[in-house]
Amino acid sequence: MKDISRRKFAGGAALATASLCLSQRAWAADAKFKVGVISDEISQDFDHACYVIAKEYGLRFVELRELWGKNLQEIGDAQIVDAQKIVAKYGLQVTDIASPLYKVDWPGAPPSPYGSKEDLHGAAETTFKQQDDVLLRSISLAKQFKTNKVRCFDFWRLDDVKPYRTAINEKLQQAAELAARQSVMLVLENEFACNTATGREAGATLAAIPSRNFVLNWDPANAVMRGELDAFPGGWNALPKDRIHHCHVKNAVKDATGKVVWSPVDVGFIDWVAQFKALKGIDYSDAVNLETHWRGAGTPEESSKISWAGMKKDLLKANE
Repeated sequence: MKDISRRKFAGGAALATASLCLSQRAWAADAKFKVGVISDEISQDFDHACYVIAKEYGLRFVELRELWGKNLQEIGDAQIVDAQKIVAKYGLQVTDIASPLYKVDWPGAPPSPYGSKEDLHGAAETTFKQQDDVLLRSISLAKQFKTNKVRCFDFWRLDDVKPYRTAINEKLQQAAELAARQSVMLVLENEFACNTATGREAGATLAAIPSRNFVLNWDPANAVMRGELDAFPGGWNALPKDRIHHCHVKNAVKDATGKVVWSPVDVGFIDWVAQFKALKGIDYSDAVNLETHWRGAGTPEESSKISWAGMKKDLLKANE
């Protein structure tokens, strides 16, 4: 897919700003969702990212992953206080802690060929034995930022997970029970580099883990990246709708070589108008957060603005 030019970006950004003024009330009034953005998809400068989210996008929700070039797991107490002040300054609410929990190899299994340091988004590489500390740190962060959700994964993907799946499910069940005792919900993301990557796999994982405190962060574009090209509606139809409590919004296309790559929200395999309508149809009221991953317009901020314009357009269409 060819990059969008800076001229097109500038025109698109101006159009998005104009349409924001005209249609902000329309989609904001009708949308049942908590519409937000992962802050580092805009900028590592947390204050600037929150300014863009609140003042330019007109949103009230933010997801926390990387701040000032560090994963939230790595920042100190003083920076946590600074981040809390910035969240309050812009009148934002934190939807969840986007932790790297269980982005490690499963012990005793062959090393995974899929996970990478880049996929940790600034977090230090850890071992399986350190995951209890990551969980406790994530729960503490959730409480400090006044959210009841911590995102997790289910270990770097194995070519054959069957011999280990029961033990993995037991570990996730135990983690969900621990989090429940702290009034925090564990939200599994279907991640293309992990063992639950597609909608169909997510349906099977949730069926095997009975804890109602263990729920799903639905990311249909991640499912596409793992080869589930019919993530919506095919993968979606395999999901227990009452256990979806978070949603990441991005898209993917095939480039000229046939490789699946990230794309702006309104371009790709996922029909977000239909997906938003489907979410409304199940009376979904949790967060839908922009996580573009696409960098076709240049900087993260430039790319996110184009993706936000497409996302807002699809939200408006879903409300028609």
